[in-house]
Amino acid sequence: MIDQAKMVMKLKKAQKELQKEVVEVSAGDGAVVVQVNGELKLKKVSIDPDLVDLDDIGELERWVEVAVRDAMTKAQELAAEKMKPLMGGLGSLGL
Repeated sequence: MIDQAKMVMKLKKAQKELQKEVVEVSAGDGAVVVQVNGELKLKKVSIDPDLVDLDDIGELERWVEVAVRDAMTKAQELAAEKMKPLMGGLGSLGL
């Protein structure tokens, strides 16, 4: 029972740490910058108007899509790496 409580505490601690971890990705040579935390929550999208051609909104949309997709992928990798050492102990929790 004590091992299970320790494992749950470790998992909760790792989740709190992931809330604070932020991945930042840019697209369009810095025209679009996206930040996602380790819980895969979108934190911020920045667009540099000096680097955007307003006559080509399709290009801007692609940059946003690429930046969000890449940031989510990096955040997933970060979360998997942080949780990996704890995953072996989950079997003892009956999950």
